Amino acid sequence: MSNEVYFLGTCIVDLFYPNAGLAGMQILQREGIEVIYPSGQTCCGQPAFNSGYRKEALKVARAQMKCFPKNIPIIVPSGSCAGMIKFHWRDLFKGESDFEAAILVVERVFEFTEFLVDKLEIKLTDLGEPTQIAIHTSCSSRNEMKIEDKIQQLVSQLSEVEILEQERKSECCGFGGTFAVKQADISGSMVQDKTNTLLATNASCVISQECGCLMNIGGALEKQNAPMKSQHIAQFLWERTNESG
Repeated sequence: MSNEVYFLGTCIVDLFYPNAGLAGMQILQREGIEVIYPSGQTCCGQPAFNSGYRKEALKVARAQMKCFPKNIPIIVPSGSCAGMIKFHWRDLFKGESDFEAAILVVERVFEFTEFLVDKLEIKLTDLGEPTQIAIHTSCSSRNEMKIEDKIQQLVSQLSEVEILEQERKSECCGFGGTFAVKQADISGSMVQDKTNTLLATNASCVISQECGCLMNIGGALEKQNAPMKSQHIAQFLWERTNESG
């Protein structure tokens, strides 16, 4: 396996959860991997694609392709963004002259937890205090990427962390990107159901690999003045396994 990887930060990580992106890169670097973060990267094209603007999505995707020219893995701290590239770029670029070039990118994409478990076979030592958490796996991670078990495998290595199971764990939080805007009432009801089941666990924090879900769930919890926090798995792992804190 290459000791170099690209890191695709995603829009939401860049704008709202930069510490999650930094933590992800720091974990990879600690494992002896050189992380390359192309400064020209922007968006995977998912918002435009899901809204039916295929030409615009294709333009965005082509700009992204140029950022990752080397034949090394591309690590994405998001199931939905990884899924957009890995599965929907095939459809987006179908019939285009650069289809083969797009496929070369597609085949190098790994979601962050997937890469840690399946490629790095990372071993973690827990340095934190005892805590209880809940896990939220996004729809994309569960239904598209099929990596919903990777967070559990990582957290299970942490000796002082207890995972509390929620009812209806597989249900969507209601974010769905533009769905939360276009169908605000339905989205609001869905996230209310999700936060109810999470709070019923009495966990101190909910962990996910999807910042869109964290933004939705975390925002709802904050609005309810609930004590439960929300955190990206990369930041959670870094804080619990980094010797310098």
